Amino acid sequence: MNTRKKRAGRLPAILAASAAALIAVAAYAAGEEVVVYKDPDCGCCGAWAEHMRAAGFRVKEIASEEMAVVKRAAGVPRTLGSCHTAHVGGYVVEGHVPAADVKRLLAEKPKVAGIAAPGMPMGSPGMEGPYPADHYNVVSFGADGKTQIFAKH
Repeated sequence: MNTRKKRAGRLPAILAASAAALIAVAAYAAGEEVVVYKDPDCGCCGAWAEHMRAAGFRVKEIASEEMAVVKRAAGVPRTLGSCHTAHVGGYVVEGHVPAADVKRLLAEKPKVAGIAAPGMPMGSPGMEGPYPADHYNVVSFGADGKTQIFAKH
């Protein structure tokens, strides 16, 4: 058998293995537990938690009236703050970050402390409404305070 035929014969197996690996990564990321700290009176934080559940994450909500303390302990830079702070897979997720970005973070495992959607962008998960959606960035941040754009929305 020539080399070309051998490679062609292995292609379906390689494709199947690649697809299985991608499915496994997506399933692993979706099965992660998200622990979200939120103000007990904040409705948009609960809406974000529901967005994460709909994306397949297990979500534990913890009400806290000391959100500034939670953010400081998590290492969230003050300039990236939002209304809720979550922990998932060893990372911090600050604010209304889309579930797809969290799944990407867990799959790629960059050397960052976390990601944030600073402020409360209109149209982001948990901030949907009858108004036009904002264009916003999800930013990664390190323990050293350095930031970088992770995703644009």
